[in-house]
Amino acid sequence: MSTATATTRPGQVLADLLPSPRLSASLARGGASTLVRDVALVVGGAVLAGLAAQISVPVPGSPVPVTGQTFAALLVGTALGARRGFLSLALYALAGVAGVPWFAGGASGAAAPSFGYILGMLIASTVLGALARRGADRSVLRTAGAMLLGEAIIYAVGVPYLAFATGMSANAAIAAGLTPFLIGDALKAALAMGLLPGAWKLARK
Repeated sequence: MSTATATTRPGQVLADLLPSPRLSASLARGGASTLVRDVALVVGGAVLAGLAAQISVPVPGSPVPVTGQTFAALLVGTALGARRGFLSLALYALAGVAGVPWFAGGASGAAAPSFGYILGMLIASTVLGALARRGADRSVLRTAGAMLLGEAIIYAVGVPYLAFATGMSANAAIAAGLTPFLIGDALKAALAMGLLPGAWKLARK
């Protein structure tokens, strides 16, 4: 990476530090190189979410498994920014509804009780992307706060959807769709606390 590429400025997210592909001079003047980079990032973010969803561990008594999907969605939003993060998770959700088997455990479609969590991830990735442009991922404490906020958004959508889709009471939905995941989410936030600020430190060097 060149020195110019690695220069960090306020308002940037990590993906902004990546170089655009080299195209012909006429295409580059038209902004096509940036568009190609953004499309690749959006598709790559969707694929990352799909791959992470295959890391799936069933939770006894709950229709919602533990997956790597939540962490991937929050990472995508934070690293890509609000617009690209939204488009990545929207592509992931729409492709899964259309039949691509890359929801948790190779599932697809919108009928699963856990689909609300995917909608929550879409919102959370957008919010975290906006916060990242304000420097929310550049220090350990701010990253922790951003990750916890993102996880709260996911549950705020996912748990009520779970209750609606299964007919569970609110207490039962919380017990099945929130409580078993709190420790794992704390570990994910801790991982992000080291990963994202560390990436910025490397970029500044």
